[in-house]
Amino acid sequence: MNDLKRLYQRYQVEIEREVASTLRSGWWLDGAVGKRFAANFSRFIGVSECVLVANGTDALEFALAAVLKRGGARGREVVLPANAGGYASCACWHNDLIPHYVDIEPTSQLVHLQSVLKAANADTAAIVVTHLYGGVVDVRAIRAGLAEAGLSHIPIVEDCAQAHGARIGSDVAGSLGDISTFSFYPTKNLGAMGDGGAVLTSDAAAAAHVRQLQQYGWSSKYHVGVPNGRNSRMDEVQAAILDVLLGDVDIRNRQRRAILDRYKSVAGHRLQFLEGGDGAVAHLAVALCDDRDAFRAYMKEHRVDTDIHYPVLDCDQVGWANLPMKGMENLAISRDSVGRLCSVPCYPDMTSDEIEQVCLALREWEAM
Repeated sequence: MNDLKRLYQRYQVEIEREVASTLRSGWWLDGAVGKRFAANFSRFIGVSECVLVANGTDALEFALAAVLKRGGARGREVVLPANAGGYASCACWHNDLIPHYVDIEPTSQLVHLQSVLKAANADTAAIVVTHLYGGVVDVRAIRAGLAEAGLSHIPIVEDCAQAHGARIGSDVAGSLGDISTFSFYPTKNLGAMGDGGAVLTSDAAAAAHVRQLQQYGWSSKYHVGVPNGRNSRMDEVQAAILDVLLGDVDIRNRQRRAILDRYKSVAGHRLQFLEGGDGAVAHLAVALCDDRDAFRAYMKEHRVDTDIHYPVLDCDQVGWANLPMKGMENLAISRDSVGRLCSVPCYPDMTSDEIEQVCLALREWEAM
């Protein structure tokens, strides 16, 4: 599904130069390189604050905690989809919040606008919108609907772990909500060579709270000012690598989109590739397939890997069955889709021959 060695080889000279410079500096945490990447990334997204953390899951938890700090939200509900891998659900439970699941659009698998507005009420703590698979949720439409319902006070958290550089018009995903989160897991559209995450916002108070949480809750060194903090830092080497790769995010996103467009051009009635919007960045090439097991076996015979993102809805995970949650009875599209989702390879470093190999297999599958 990916070949990260090719990514390294493509940027080897620049990466090794920046990593070596960082190591020689003797400053490997909380230094100038991390500050530089944070400034560059916040400028790319279009917000004023970027706090680097250890991973995208921590970022989600801290973002919700920043919302909770402003709203006293413990025990209240957070509106979110159930099909996005469980990360936002975990962030809710870790903050003593209750996930309220809502349904999705069938053609994009993104959260359904009217389902969000129907679930939201005056006591809702937050709404998490996940820009899943590189598609973009219309956050502005959600804002407008909330305002019309007299609920404009509800903060919107954008989960952008799969949407680095995605856009609606000229607005970049991560700048549309009150606060946003990113993962830099290696296979992301902007990925580290390790792990990392970030919380972005233009709310200075929220950013300050996140900075406390990611450093044990300290108000000053060794003095804890807020509860529930931990050690969650991105190291300088990862920041140096990400700063190198940031400059080509838009180029590589176009390459991803071109690959997905090729797949769509040969797909027919047996496969429906998801539509994430004009500004989508094709983090994954995901299709709905009615005969998924047979399709996966067929692709394996043709030496094409497949995967499932994600095979179980959050509300159906056995290990979470006894945790508080709501909305499970209103997920018809989510439940219909989860057994039909299938991903095929889509990453910028695929060769032309590999892309054509996938296309040939897809074309022959459609012709069967």
